[in-house]
Amino acid sequence: MKRIALTVNSRSVQADVEPRTHLADFLRESQGLTGTNLGCEHGVCGACTLEIDGAPSRSCIAFAAACDGAAVRTIEGFDDDPVMEQLRAAFTAEHALQCGYCTPGMLITARDIVMRLPDAEEARIRKELSGNLCRCTGYMGIVRAIQRVLASRRG
Repeated sequence: MKRIALTVNSRSVQADVEPRTHLADFLRESQGLTGTNLGCEHGVCGACTLEIDGAPSRSCIAFAAACDGAAVRTIEGFDDDPVMEQLRAAFTAEHALQCGYCTPGMLITARDIVMRLPDAEEARIRKELSGNLCRCTGYMGIVRAIQRVLASRRG
């Protein structure tokens, strides 16, 4: 066991973890933060995307012990975030979700796009989303939702 200290959604957390425990499992099982979904468990599908120290990261391949001292933000940590509020509304308006399984990771990636690439066009948005897989939507609504938020912030 290894003792770790993290900041999870602006809250200090200390816990003993097995060195092999992935961050997603720690958050879901020990912290009750089930908004982080597990899909492929190989870092390919993006369902487990969250922020580690402000950057989108795959929590299924990050070991909790390796995140000692980090600031982790799950989808639950964005409740008061104005950009995430805009994205959630745009996802609804553009029918950018169906089953919802990929949505938490997709929203975190979308927020990163909006914050980092304010002038992103469709091709760039699609490239940035390439690490987040959705089996339901075909991505058209997701891309339109991000474009909607980018346009509203520009203008």
